[in-house]
Amino acid sequence: MKTQTFILICDLRDDEEAIQAYVECHKAVAPEILESIRVAGIVQMSIYRWQNRLTMILVGDEDFTFEKKAALDNANEKVQEWESFLGQYQTNLPGTPDNWRWQLMEKIFDFKA
Repeated sequence: MKTQTFILICDLRDDEEAIQAYVECHKAVAPEILESIRVAGIVQMSIYRWQNRLTMILVGDEDFTFEKKAALDNANEKVQEWESFLGQYQTNLPGTPDNWRWQLMEKIFDFKA
């Protein structure tokens, strides 16, 4: 299967309680949320944290698009509740519009042996 990999970043509020709450809620993600990720064409998703900065590695199938995922998410009440809940812990990255959480990063270097 052909896949595509994306890296996104997001900042959490610089507050230890908010950071820990965000980490805790990702220890038991609801099956409906996991299913929505799969249905969008995502075959792997990992989130890493350094202090209040998050990095997401998202691997999508060859048909995955952020537009398709956004449309599916907007039509899914459970996803909307999840995103709203997580929004209380997240903050805007510098230079992004209001309520803009995850920012797609640009690949500037790639090495393959």
